[in-house]
Amino acid sequence: MSHHSKLQKQVLALYRQLLRAGQRKPGFTPRIRDEFRENAQIKRTDVMHIEYLYRRGQRQLEQLKDVNTKQLGSFSKPKDSI
Repeated sequence: MSHHSKLQKQVLALYRQLLRAGQRKPGFTPRIRDEFRENAQIKRTDVMHIEYLYRRGQRQLEQLKDVNTKQLGSFSKPKDSI
């Protein structure tokens, strides 16, 4: 059985909370999954970046819980345009 660090457990808990909150709003669940899959490529040693995204995700969760929320910002860095 794999042991997770404290930060990994926090990120997984945030993911579950976001998925639960997103179930109440159409179209949010696939977006949340896509964002987390995209950011899963971040190296585990890049703790500062992971903590930044975690805090950002917490803010997104608070927005998602708001009944007036109709859109959700991105969890990841935008891709460069050509």
